[in-house]
Amino acid sequence: MIALHSVYLKPIEEVDIYLPAHRAFLKTLYEQGITICSGPQIPRTGGFILMNAAGKTEALEIIKNDPYVIHGLAEYTMIEFELKSFAAGFEKFV
Repeated sequence: MIALHSVYLKPIEEVDIYLPAHRAFLKTLYEQGITICSGPQIPRTGGFILMNAAGKTEALEIIKNDPYVIHGLAEYTMIEFELKSFAAGFEKFV
């Protein structure tokens, strides 16, 4: 599993210009079964994505296609972790 935390590098007004494209990008990841959940931080200074990727290398390849990354609007920090326990029903994401 990979937890991704993003930090916006530009004002929120610039980030919002690419919000529809970012959401479309995430939608494709959901459809592929890669992304499990995502959302903005409160307050909106960045966001969070949880994905089921093979490792950091795969996650880097995926996230470089995020419009926020392409346009220099956000940078991501990745945490790779081994999933050991989870709530009932979560197994469909593993």
